Amino acid sequence: MNINYSKVGLKTGLEVHQQLDTETKLFCSCKPLLFKEEPEITFLRRLRPTQSELGQIDPAAFFEFQKGVKIQYEANRKSSCLVEMDEEPPHNLNREAVEIALTVALMMNAKPVDEIHVMRKTVIDGSNTTGFQRTCVIALNGKISIKGKQIPIQHVSLEEDAARKMGEKGSIIRYRIDRLGIPLIEVTTAPVIYSPQEAEKTALAIGRILRATGKVKRGLGTIRQDLNISIRDGALTEIKGVQQLELVSKVVEYEVQRQLGLLKIRDELKKRGVKEENIKDEFIDVTSVFNETKCKVIKKALSQNQRVMAVKLPKFAGLLKMELAPNMRLGSEMAAIAHFWGRVGGIFHTDELPAYGITAKEIDDLKKLVKSESQDAVVFVADTVENATDALKAIVQRAREAVKGVPEETRAANPDGTTRYMRPRPGAARMYPETDVPPIQLSEEYVEKLRTRLPELPEQKRRRLAKEYGLNPKLVEQILNSEYADLFEKVAKETKVSPTVIAVALTETMKALRRDGIEVERVSDEQLKELFCLIDAKETTKEAIPNIITWLSKHEDATVKEAVESLGLAMISQKELERIMDDLIRKNKNLIEERKEGAFGPLMGMVMKKVRGRVKAELASEILKRKLKEFIG
Repeated sequence: MNINYSKVGLKTGLEVHQQLDTETKLFCSCKPLLFKEEPEITFLRRLRPTQSELGQIDPAAFFEFQKGVKIQYEANRKSSCLVEMDEEPPHNLNREAVEIALTVALMMNAKPVDEIHVMRKTVIDGSNTTGFQRTCVIALNGKISIKGKQIPIQHVSLEEDAARKMGEKGSIIRYRIDRLGIPLIEVTTAPVIYSPQEAEKTALAIGRILRATGKVKRGLGTIRQDLNISIRDGALTEIKGVQQLELVSKVVEYEVQRQLGLLKIRDELKKRGVKEENIKDEFIDVTSVFNETKCKVIKKALSQNQRVMAVKLPKFAGLLKMELAPNMRLGSEMAAIAHFWGRVGGIFHTDELPAYGITAKEIDDLKKLVKSESQDAVVFVADTVENATDALKAIVQRAREAVKGVPEETRAANPDGTTRYMRPRPGAARMYPETDVPPIQLSEEYVEKLRTRLPELPEQKRRRLAKEYGLNPKLVEQILNSEYADLFEKVAKETKVSPTVIAVALTETMKALRRDGIEVERVSDEQLKELFCLIDAKETTKEAIPNIITWLSKHEDATVKEAVESLGLAMISQKELERIMDDLIRKNKNLIEERKEGAFGPLMGMVMKKVRGRVKAELASEILKRKLKEFIG
């Protein structure tokens, strides 16, 4: 879909969140580690919203409370203490984390605040045991340059990361609090980004600066981008949790498509004369229509003494199946909202029926019962009366919003770049002062001292990498954009392995393996370093890198030597290599007599198939050429 982003008035702001690699958590002395074993401690809580000083309740907090869930927290003594459990007040703010955040702020030309004050931000989805997240502003009014354009940095902040959601069953959600309290830096831009590509380039530039400190964590889940996106006549939508940089542009693109699609639906409803007051909260029990149904979902609900409830959406026929973006329709938007507000598994609507075992006769009977005309759509849900009613209320509200256009809301990013409904947008009543953590004064002397020892900026590093290691411009860019820039330099300095081989392995090979579903994040820096040391010692070859990394991703605590032995990738002797070649030449005598020197290519392929990863390709090529020449005479 070709979109003129300037014409539609796209505005995007970025919030980049990155875990810091500190010795301890933000408000206690626990190590910032995630545990894999079974939890040592569990406890159950239910969080409730409270009024702000002005007597207001944040809508997003109230939304979470309405879901009526309880939270089971899981803990391990190595990574959590009474602070994370909210049984002990927070300790003083981690000064190491403050210094890293200040360093980032100065690299972005931001002005540090005179005094750091910690605030509480209401969050009651269960991800914080306290019911709020602690956050503090470190610096304001910075800027970075993207292709000659100045992107304002509104603020650089420091906050505690949330607990890890481990799953849910019924009304119980499970969270692990090992991640809770890990220092997280937040960098927020002004909404002056006007295209998907510019959004991705900005996220990339911020990521480079963060990594330049050498003090940020690596791996999936350690960096998350939130996007605030709006278009002319649309609405401000917050999209949370974009984990991969290359997805940023896709998320923006799909959100613009989604909002344009919703505006089309608004215009069509206007043409049809639909008004908000036409859409009634009139829910009808239509269970009798489906008493003999073949639909498995409805049959299962009825076997559990549940009911089928329906609502008519006047003149909505055909609009619920309208595609807003890939795999996104108004019907699926309504289904997501019904799931959250009504706790139902899904919805049915007449735009997609008959299907799923529901017959044309059942649809006709349904329409008669709810007094639906040909231009109307009918939505129905099979669940308890309470859940079905709550779900249909949410659908009616969403239909009324469709008459107005695009609703303001918070959405979550999917792995393919599409998004799903998450909750209402938070209001201004969610922030209030943290009284348990004393403020920190930042003296001019301290800030100036930090300014004198700032890390190398990405532009400086680009020039140095090209000059010092002889890398081509493409590889330099890939290294700068990767998480392995520091590791690349360590390995290049400590081994004699070609810098180009190291760079290709840490960028292109890693990316290809990740694309194939290999969890390369599980392979540690120490393992990667050991791998290059073995290549340097001629105990394995560069051709073996993909196989070894794949094996290590499934054996996290193993050594590279164990990987080499298990895969049979130990180097073979030159004598053994020559024996293999003599055997192949003998078996392919006819081929050689027919093609002469032209037989080299096929023979080389046969050799490498047998010895790949156990011998250097250059050595194999050299020996085969000699032997072929000798055989031909």
